[in-house]
Amino acid sequence: FICVVCPAGKLSLELLSRYEQDAGKKGASDAAANRSRRAILWSDREEILLLHNKLRSSVYPSAANMEHMVWDDELERSATQWAEECRWEHGPQDLLMSIGQNLAVHWGRYRSPAFHVQAWYDEVKDYTYPYPSECNPWCPERCSGPMCTHYTQLVWATTNRVGCAVHVCPKMDVWGEIWENAVYLVCNYSPKGNWIGEAPYRHGRPCSQCPPSFGGGCRNNLCYKDSQHSETADMNEVEKPQVLLPPRTTPRPAPKYYVPLYLIRVLNVAAHNIKCDTKLRDKCKGSTCNRHKCPAHCLHARGNVWGTVSYDAQSSICRAAIHAGVIDNNGGLVDITRTEKSPFFVRSTKNGIESLSKYKPANSFIVSKVEEYMADCYTTVAEICPFKRPSSHCPRFFCPANCNTQPSYWSPVIGSNVYADNSSICKAAIHAGVIKASGGLVDVLPLERRKSYAGVLKNGIQSER
Repeated sequence: FICVVCPAGKLSLELLSRYEQDAGKKGASDAAANRSRRAILWSDREEILLLHNKLRSSVYPSAANMEHMVWDDELERSATQWAEECRWEHGPQDLLMSIGQNLAVHWGRYRSPAFHVQAWYDEVKDYTYPYPSECNPWCPERCSGPMCTHYTQLVWATTNRVGCAVHVCPKMDVWGEIWENAVYLVCNYSPKGNWIGEAPYRHGRPCSQCPPSFGGGCRNNLCYKDSQHSETADMNEVEKPQVLLPPRTTPRPAPKYYVPLYLIRVLNVAAHNIKCDTKLRDKCKGSTCNRHKCPAHCLHARGNVWGTVSYDAQSSICRAAIHAGVIDNNGGLVDITRTEKSPFFVRSTKNGIESLSKYKPANSFIVSKVEEYMADCYTTVAEICPFKRPSSHCPRFFCPANCNTQPSYWSPVIGSNVYADNSSICKAAIHAGVIKASGGLVDVLPLERRKSYAGVLKNGIQSER
């Protein structure tokens, strides 16, 4: 985080009153005041738990054994005891062997606990998931930033209980500086995570490798038991890296390839308008030329087609799409995927078009239908159609209304015009001016990784850098 000193004043007083308002309610006795004082507000507790499960359910690559998390009162009590110590370090030592712990502190302008939970998760940008093929036998620790252990503890698959506390410390030593009225967040986790040499979770189809004790239960991509309880200043810091325990063994799933984070470009219509006789080789190259819009009445128009399923690059795009059954004579959207050079092309008659044969190698392509996907305000490219070389095809997304009102920790927007692929598609589309807050259709184009992206206020939405 960028550290900017925020002087004490009205904001600080409001911040203090938020966490101290229970203590003196109704002019009660000291005992009654102590009973009313909570380690954490109920609304903050609910927000923390909901956000933990939301983030755990949407990890990338997807998790096969991610367990649903519940609130634990005992963990809350231990977090309370440590928060009241006002010490900027992990503790107490006798508990650290059996629990995981994340810490955060701030002062000045109000920050909700969920703000810090999201900051812990955002370390994912510096973390590279270790696929089973890279674990021989221990998985490599790959973190390109200051630390990633907050993120890995938060998404550790077998960690299924959390309890947090917030305490206002009159004075707190934070790395050699004394902060007055510092708001200290402590979250304790069990069973603990961050075991050296292990991946935080197993990659695979959600809920496909849940422990037998869950009885096949699955909710929102998380292993779930029906018997579980229901989910009931501008200066910010996170603590130094945690001390990790020695490795232990776990079963290894089948190897998968690695796809890093990429960016997306949000477009209103990402298709090129073409004619019935337009050939693939007549169009531009690259990922921006993968989607085309064909006019009506191409069935009997000019334009040869060579091949079946795989078509010669000299073929008419639109007539090949009719031949393949991707569109009919009314026209429509077609996705193109360039393939390796084919040794020959087979003749056939399909959907009223007779294709030709060719028995010499040539560049080729295949056609596919453009699907529509009913998105919500939290849908991201990373979970639906992440970038793969040489290019990726995404469905056309239909966005609902009012995504601009969703908080950034649920539906972030990172960038401007070109966005990180963990951004909310629909909220980014509003930011880019592609759709209104009332929703609509959006095309996205996955692009390769970029070194940086801009944070800009546009159309009522502040994007992140």
